Amino acid sequence: MPTPRPIQPADIHYRIEPTDLHAHLFTVTLTVLQPAAAQEVALPVWIPGSYLIREFAKNLQQLKARQGRRDVTLVQLDKHRWRVDCAAGKPLELSYTVCAYDNSVRTAWLDVSRGFFNGTSLCLQVRGQEKQRHILEIANTPATAQWSVATALRTLATDKNGFGLYAASDYDELVDCPVEMGMFWMGRFKACGVSHQFVVAGAMPSFDGKRLLADSQKICETAIRFWHGEGKTPFRSYVFMLNAVGDGYGGLEHRNSTALICGRRDLPRQGEAKASDGYTTLLGLISHEYFHTWNVKRLRPAEFASYDYTRENHTELLWFFEGFTSYYDDLLLRRAGLIDDATYLRLITKIINQVLQTPGRAVQTVAQSSFDAWVKYYRQDENTPNATVSYYTKGCLVALCLDLTLRKEGKTTLDEVMRALWARTNGGPMTEADLRDVLQQMSGRSFNAELERWVHSTDDLPLADLLATHGVTLQAQPPQLAQRLGLRVTENHGVQIKSVLRGGIAERAGMAPGDEWLGIDVQKQGWRISKLDDVVFYAGKETTLEALIARDGRLLRLPLSLTDRTTTEASTTHPPKKARSSASAVAPVSDTMGLVTNDPAKLAGWLAGVRIAPHHTIAPCCPPRPIGVGYIPSAVTRTTTQEPS
Repeated sequence: MPTPRPIQPADIHYRIEPTDLHAHLFTVTLTVLQPAAAQEVALPVWIPGSYLIREFAKNLQQLKARQGRRDVTLVQLDKHRWRVDCAAGKPLELSYTVCAYDNSVRTAWLDVSRGFFNGTSLCLQVRGQEKQRHILEIANTPATAQWSVATALRTLATDKNGFGLYAASDYDELVDCPVEMGMFWMGRFKACGVSHQFVVAGAMPSFDGKRLLADSQKICETAIRFWHGEGKTPFRSYVFMLNAVGDGYGGLEHRNSTALICGRRDLPRQGEAKASDGYTTLLGLISHEYFHTWNVKRLRPAEFASYDYTRENHTELLWFFEGFTSYYDDLLLRRAGLIDDATYLRLITKIINQVLQTPGRAVQTVAQSSFDAWVKYYRQDENTPNATVSYYTKGCLVALCLDLTLRKEGKTTLDEVMRALWARTNGGPMTEADLRDVLQQMSGRSFNAELERWVHSTDDLPLADLLATHGVTLQAQPPQLAQRLGLRVTENHGVQIKSVLRGGIAERAGMAPGDEWLGIDVQKQGWRISKLDDVVFYAGKETTLEALIARDGRLLRLPLSLTDRTTTEASTTHPPKKARSSASAVAPVSDTMGLVTNDPAKLAGWLAGVRIAPHHTIAPCCPPRPIGVGYIPSAVTRTTTQEPS
């Protein structure tokens, strides 16, 4: 046997050890071979893909520094930076612990059954040496002897369970490859010749891993074909890391992996023939994060060409990168044969209603929403529906309108525009000007007017007209009671008011976020309510009543009229009105729509993406590949985590 080549020491070396599982503590040892004099180190304040300052340094403790046998003084410069008063050119060792108690996709977690971390939470950045080669050593301990490791980092030298040395070309790559540890379920498949690994932590014994792998394979092949046809992918392998919990949902994209979280009941179960709504939602999440491998991790805003981990990185283009990804996630499920036309229309109807039922769409443009993500989307409160619009949902509808317009005019499709953008930028940073130029080149005309109206104003989108040209009618539907009243509530043995929508019945009656709706008084009779539907049950045909409200320890009686203008306007058959930019002129908050197919052939042409390229239609990009399944016994996690979608 040839003698293995020795591994050259890296300029930056991290040793991560899960030290105390009960205390949720990782110990990190950072070795810098060639430090600068007065070397500065810092921990990021945010993680790319999640646009909120999260102050990861709050979990770092017991930071110490040594050179040889000598302790070195550390000076904290601000909330996340330190200066090490060391000599230049002599190996420097820093040690510290990190409390890992966030069971989400964004930070770090450690307990007796599972470990997980993003490098932004554990790995100090060595300022001035970010472009050097970085080595990550994941150490095993007696407490983790039965665990395994999964990560997309390049392997250097590991044991059979994956503990050992991994390499990253620079700091950006290091922190863009999360690490999963534990006794997880694991399976593999190939999509268009590319190796994919899927690990699931917290799965129940009835979990159908073969089905998850088969469906994920279809998603990945459809996405690869979308971007490259028969060409090569920009990654050699890919890792899905799914954490199944009691209640949770979310994902975070990375360059050749993704971290996902879902409710355990959303996993496919053995013997279950029909996909549950929860499983369909999970497949949509898998499709969304996988599509991000191209659209935001490589094709990305020019502002993200080089991440600044010390502050907010603003861009007005999240409507494109998150919104267009939200358009294609379910559309690719349809093209992969995992949902039918009716299911797709139901999913897009939900998005249409989410936008139409948000008064903030008349206050904030979707470009402003993108820029304000750091202070508004990720910091939602009681007034969020009245002041903002989601760049996910409205951005999805902008993509829908562009695609339907391009298909109606017959010269190109949004699919072809996306691939042309990829070619124009070499899969790299882009601006809105790039999109405008490609749209003009591909369609033969300018789309500046449409983008100004749809992206940079608060005008409503021409959904009804565009859907009609593709065999679908947009029809008004009777709204649910909460929407009729202009409320968002939680119901748990009582009715708690979360938000009061602008211009609705509840606002005019004087209801406020935080109120508890105790009951109603109808014809001088009082009735206790435990859920919102009780209002209709007790009121019957009466349209005038009093709401009994508890607010700050006081009981209030608020007059309520169920014949309010908002109630009746929802039943009209007209398409949604154009919203004006004034906050006082919001279209009715009860807009509720449904989609009806009137030309299945036209609908099928749109959903099947028959113009994937001038020379071929969408089809499996390669023969079915064998799916291999391995099972590593998994302890059940009992932590409940709720992630934003």
